[in-house]
Amino acid sequence: MDLDSRSMTSEPASPMNGAGEEKTELSSPAFHSRDSGFFERGIKTMLSIRKSKQSLNKEKGKEGTGTWKGKRLSLRLSKSYDEKKNTVCNGVEDIGEKIEAESIQGKPLSVMEINELIQKGQLLEAFANIKYLEDETITERDAEKYKDNPQELVRKSKDVDLLYNSITNMIQSIVVGTLEHPTVENATLTSLVTLIAREEAAHPNTGNAAGPGSDLLGTPRKWREEWKEAINESARKRVLRVPMASKEEESSWLDLHLGFLQKCLSEDLLKIKLSVKKCYPEEYQVCDVYVEAFHKAIASHLQDLSRRPLEFNELYTLLDWVANVYRSELFLGHPDLKPEVKTENLSLLLAPADWDKLKTDYIASAKGKIKSYFGNILRLEVTEKWEKEVHPEVKENLYHSSLSFDIQTIIGEHMKISGVISRSLEMKMLELCLAELQEFIPRFGEEFMAWSTAQDSPIFAPCFAAYINSFHDLASGLETMFKVNTEELQKILEALTRNFTNIFFNKLRTKVQELLRDVHKYVVKEYIMQVIKPRRKMNRETRQQVSEKMNQEARILNNMLIDQGSDSDWLLPAIHHIADIIGEKKKDKIKEYVKELCQDYPDIRKEHVLAVLALRGLGHTRRAAILRQGYHALESPDGGECSTLFAEIDAPLIVSCF
Repeated sequence: MDLDSRSMTSEPASPMNGAGEEKTELSSPAFHSRDSGFFERGIKTMLSIRKSKQSLNKEKGKEGTGTWKGKRLSLRLSKSYDEKKNTVCNGVEDIGEKIEAESIQGKPLSVMEINELIQKGQLLEAFANIKYLEDETITERDAEKYKDNPQELVRKSKDVDLLYNSITNMIQSIVVGTLEHPTVENATLTSLVTLIAREEAAHPNTGNAAGPGSDLLGTPRKWREEWKEAINESARKRVLRVPMASKEEESSWLDLHLGFLQKCLSEDLLKIKLSVKKCYPEEYQVCDVYVEAFHKAIASHLQDLSRRPLEFNELYTLLDWVANVYRSELFLGHPDLKPEVKTENLSLLLAPADWDKLKTDYIASAKGKIKSYFGNILRLEVTEKWEKEVHPEVKENLYHSSLSFDIQTIIGEHMKISGVISRSLEMKMLELCLAELQEFIPRFGEEFMAWSTAQDSPIFAPCFAAYINSFHDLASGLETMFKVNTEELQKILEALTRNFTNIFFNKLRTKVQELLRDVHKYVVKEYIMQVIKPRRKMNRETRQQVSEKMNQEARILNNMLIDQGSDSDWLLPAIHHIADIIGEKKKDKIKEYVKELCQDYPDIRKEHVLAVLALRGLGHTRRAAILRQGYHALESPDGGECSTLFAEIDAPLIVSCF
């Protein structure tokens, strides 16, 4: 039932207030305006009890069988409570003693009248009357008045129980309403404390079993426990009432909701510290009870939130709030709430299983996020560089790509935010990023190879070099910055490098099929040019070594170029002829080698022949004779087809033999 707290008259505001500073329920205008006030009804009740006892004794023909002899009205507080009375509220009088001192007869209130008192918030007066009704019923039960009518005992016991339950509901309503109103009604709360104390004194927990048909008569009502449960219910309702937009209405709904939760509950806790706490005795530990209640309510609420289908950013928001915001100065640890609000004894906000599931969901969601980021890198390379044929940058004479920097930035940022939650989550994020990277690099390579195969782009070779450089920089950066074992990554990069290299050479081979003749000719031409340069005279042994080396190198050069697809077989003998001339021991045979050289290469000039003969170490006379014979051969009809090998070689200056 709902309680209009304004209808409840004042109780002492605080144990700190002096007697008479606050009006109690007993001195309220409502009390004095009634025809039969509380004192009168109490006095009449006492007399009624005595008359009832005498009547019972007469019926049984006995004296002194009643249980009320020498017993005070149950409103009188116990000795143990008297000793602690200063912890409740000064100025709360012992009503039982006042009633016992009076001798005026009066009529007790009916059940309906008592219930009206409860509905009006007159709980102390209502309790006194319920306790009288309860004690009367117990006395009559013990006197076996209901022996022949047990249903009457059940009815009266039920009336007592229902009335106590009504007060219980009002207690719950008062507690739940405490934080609902802009200001705290001190008198209401201090009266509540008095009520709980009187009930505890009137129903000491002796452990005695109730009689048959009246199970709850005389048993403790445990209103202090009900008070705690009401605080729990109040906290639960207030947490659930915090505004929360839908995801469709607001993309940042969870951030906003948790922000409202901090604000609303911080205001409640501050109100409890400054206003509610002073209405209760120290033994109630009000702040601790409220903090624990809000803690449980928030924990239950967050558990419900964590079981929703949350996205990556929402999962992180929830993890961060639990790990870093909840107990920080932003919320429970705020300086304004100290020292009353304590966090050190609070249990975990989320159970370990729920916390682990939240982290697992976060990593699972991050997997798609990281894959998407890497996919965006590839997409930008395709659309902004490959398709537009943008040449990569050159830094320090090396082709450069931003791939390494972009990937390390993504990994670093996600490790950083995960590390804010916990070290273990940071390591799981790193493992995830590396796993996605090991999948991304081959996929990147496949896309690049497919693009390069589909078209002959001039940026292929620069991009190829830039990507290889960037991926190796990436491996080095991961080792240095993140202390990662890159063994598996290195294997992937080696395979990628091989694939890129094969593509490069295949493209190169394709491109030079029309150029190999010129390449072959250029190599042979450059080789001969270096050989015939003037140099110091060689002895026989040196000439032999030079000749052998030239023949060997000629075979290597020619074989390599022929293997690559060159069809310039006519270039093969050039170096061999010169090598034979240099290494020939018999001077008469040199003439034959010169003839073969001139026949195979008709464009050779006398300056070239003189240079070769000079390299052999022949004298002027011998060189002149061989040269004349060689040129006779050139002038013959069998001089051979004209070529351009020696025509493009600058002959060194040799003194003429003519």
